[in-house]
Amino acid sequence: MATKAVVAEAATGRQAASFALGCVVALTVVLLLQRRPEELASRTAREPGGFFGWRSLPPSSAGVAAGAPAVNMNTAAAHHHQANKDDATNTKGPAAAAADDGGSPRRLPPSPHRQQEAADDDEEEFRGLAAVVSRAATADDRTVIITCVNQAWAAPGSLLDLFLESFRAGEGIAHLLDHVLIVAMDAAAMARCEALRHPHCYLYAPVPGLDLSSAKFFLSREYLELVWSKLKLQRRVLRLGYSFLFTDVDILWFRNPFKHVTAYADMTVSSDVFFGDPDNVGNFPNTGFFHVRPNNRTVAMTGIWHQARERYPGLNEQPVFNAIKRRLVADLGLRLQYIDPAFMGGFCSYGKDLAKICTMHANCCVGLGNKLRDLRTVLNDWKNYTTMPHWARHAARWTVPGACIH
Repeated sequence: MATKAVVAEAATGRQAASFALGCVVALTVVLLLQRRPEELASRTAREPGGFFGWRSLPPSSAGVAAGAPAVNMNTAAAHHHQANKDDATNTKGPAAAAADDGGSPRRLPPSPHRQQEAADDDEEEFRGLAAVVSRAATADDRTVIITCVNQAWAAPGSLLDLFLESFRAGEGIAHLLDHVLIVAMDAAAMARCEALRHPHCYLYAPVPGLDLSSAKFFLSREYLELVWSKLKLQRRVLRLGYSFLFTDVDILWFRNPFKHVTAYADMTVSSDVFFGDPDNVGNFPNTGFFHVRPNNRTVAMTGIWHQARERYPGLNEQPVFNAIKRRLVADLGLRLQYIDPAFMGGFCSYGKDLAKICTMHANCCVGLGNKLRDLRTVLNDWKNYTTMPHWARHAARWTVPGACIH
C-alpha cells in the first residue's frame, strides 16, 4: 500500500508541473500575439537602442510626438520604445498632421501621465513660441525664417544690423523680413530686437545661469550650448507643424533663396564642399543655412541628431550631422538635398558670378571683428554691383583677399 501511495503522489506532482508549464506557455503565446509584428521583426534585426550602433543612448529626442505622424516602424522601430518621454507633446497644425508616407503605422500611445508631463515640460521651455511663430510664418505654406542672436551679435553695428540691411539692399526680398523670427538668447539681445522694432522677437534662454551674451570662442562650452539649443528650438517648430528656413545671422541675403528649395526635399542644406550633384549625400553640409519641412522623417531626424551629441562630445551640430547623415537617409528615408555654393555661398566656398548669388555666409572665419569686416566688404560689393549698368555686371567680382575671404 505504501508503494501505491508513493506512485500516486509522484503522478500528482507530474500533473501539477505539467499544468504549470502549460500555463506559462499559454501566457507567453498570448503576450506574443499582442505584440505588433513590425516591432518583433525590427527587434530580430536590431537590438533596442541599436540605431547607428548606439547602445546606451538616453530615452529623449528619439521618437515623434504623440499625435504627430509616426516614424516609419520598418526603419526606426528601435526608437519606438523611447518616444514616450521627450516626444509626447501633441503636434499642432495641418502640416504636421498630414504625413506624406501614406499614413501613420499603428503604435501604442504613451501613457496619459507621461504624455502630459512631456507636454508640460515642452510648453514651459518654449512658452509663447507657438504664438510668435504663427504670426511670423507665411500664410500659404506656413514657413518661418529663423535666426538666433546674443548680445554681442545684436549690438549696434554688429552682425544683426548687417543681416537686416542685406534684406533691404537685396533684389525684391525686403518683404521677407515680415517672416523673420529673431530668437534672442539673452535679455540684452531681446531688448535690442525690440528697439529695432522688428515685428517678431522671441526670448529663449535655454540654460539657466549660463551666460550666452558675449562673443563665444569656437567649441567653447557656451558656444556648444548655444548651437545645440538652436536645434532644440528648430525641432519644436517642426512639431508645431511649420516649415522653417534657419539662417545664421552672419549670412547676408541678396536674392530669394526659396527658389532653390525643391518640393521633393525634406531637408535642403547649403554646402561647404559641393561635388556638382545636389542629391549626392557625400557633399559637405553647412547647417548655418538649411530648410526643413515638418513630417515624420524630419521630426525623427532632429531628435536623433540632437541625441547624437552624446556620441560626439566637444563637437558642434554641423560635423555631427555630417557624421550621421548617411544613416539618416538610409534608415529614415530622409530626402536630403544640397544647394550649390554658386547660389548659397560662404567664405569656405562661393561662386564668383554675382548674377547667381542669393546668400553669402561668413563661415571658415574666426573672430567677430573679422566677420564684420569682410561681410561689410561683401555688402558693399553687392551694392556696387546693383548700381552697375546691366551690360557691365558680368565683370563684377568680390573684393578679395580680406580678413577671412580669399
